[in-house]
Amino acid sequence: MDALLALVDGDFRVLLGVALVYFKNVHPKFPDGGKMSQHLESLAIGDTIEVSGPKGKLSYMGKGEIHIKHRVRDVVPEVRNAAKIGMIAGGTGITPMLQVVRRALQDPEDKTEFYLLFANQTEADILCREEIEAMAANHANVKFWYTVDKATDGWKYSTGFVSAEMIKKHLPAAAPDVQIFMCGPPPMLKFAVLPALEELGFKPDQHFSF
Repeated sequence: MDALLALVDGDFRVLLGVALVYFKNVHPKFPDGGKMSQHLESLAIGDTIEVSGPKGKLSYMGKGEIHIKHRVRDVVPEVRNAAKIGMIAGGTGITPMLQVVRRALQDPEDKTEFYLLFANQTEADILCREEIEAMAANHANVKFWYTVDKATDGWKYSTGFVSAEMIKKHLPAAAPDVQIFMCGPPPMLKFAVLPALEELGFKPDQHFSF
């Protein structure tokens, strides 16, 4: 899975990308690997590609203020406010989560609390791990937790799919000032995350899927 996100800082615009490369002859079910990720891996510095978008529907305005456009043609966004934001990411679904947290940490007056639950197949698949852990080490309002499908000896985080129990333990409970952001493989969101959020009492206007 690949993810691209635009970062706008004043008049400076950058398109950031995170790609997890699926190589040939690694996974028995997918002997050809990922065509798109392998193509990106083969590019040299200075090569160009054409992309469309960005087509993001959510904008983090700072200090817990969230603007959401449910349809591209919407002129006026839905405005939500949160004191605490829980984040559930799978693989390269970490991309928009990092963008939101980075934006918040640029403002010393933004006291919004962030709680990240990050799911991957293995520990080696954890993208941007150093940055995530540095954010948490340097900012009391940033917390994180990992879960992997296959754990190695000494693994101190969770093992297995994202569950209601994991969300309850590591993310804020449902409340008027809490929002949950999600980004990851569609089956993960549809069959694991959304049912878990409903079980825990989150209403549709208390969560958002990138």
